Amino acid sequence: MVEKTDELDNYLDSHYIHRSNWLRAAVLGANDGILSTASIAIGVSAASDMREPVILATLAGLVAGALSMAAGEYVSVSSQTDVEIADIKREKQELNEMPEIELQRLAEIYEKRGLKKETALTVAQELTEHDALGAHIRDELGINEISQAKPIQAAFASGAAFTVGGLLPFLVTLFLPLKSMEYSLYGFALFFLIVLGALAARTGGSSIGKAIVRITFWGTVAMGLTALVGYLFNVNVG
Repeated sequence: MVEKTDELDNYLDSHYIHRSNWLRAAVLGANDGILSTASIAIGVSAASDMREPVILATLAGLVAGALSMAAGEYVSVSSQTDVEIADIKREKQELNEMPEIELQRLAEIYEKRGLKKETALTVAQELTEHDALGAHIRDELGINEISQAKPIQAAFASGAAFTVGGLLPFLVTLFLPLKSMEYSLYGFALFFLIVLGALAARTGGSSIGKAIVRITFWGTVAMGLTALVGYLFNVNVG
């Protein structure tokens, strides 16, 4: 019996949706890290004939971007958490003040999902007896362990992923020749983005081909426009 339970837990954990929270934050952070720092470096290198401004601008973009990403993710997910807490508090109050109405509401939810009216009411009654608040949080509010907001986890994942992603183009600015630096940055950044897109697609169980095409197209657009700005405002920094 214990072995069967363990097998069931492993099976449930293998579903891709269980990875959605941290995977979204990590992929978004790494993608932004690569794209933002590479774009900054490309723009500055197109407008400068010295390495120092390129390195300084890229490093500043890396640090600011990582902090901004972490802070933004924390604030955003914290706001979602506040909404969830407020809804749960309200649900508690409604269960105390009008339990019969709440029971009927739960039964209607199950009926809309395909259960017969009598069966839906029976299910609602049994779940209410077991854990009334838990049933309403899950089925009425749509909050569960997978979708539940986790601000610290999301902020750390985004900030760390941005840093890792941003370090890749930063290393390019340190060691590759300054001449035609923007082309080297574009090539390496595109390679990093393709690898990231393929890994994310594989981890999430989606199409690798679509992920690569999507990330290549938008990466090229972003870096191309930034390079254009650098060429248009070539101030020969130095």
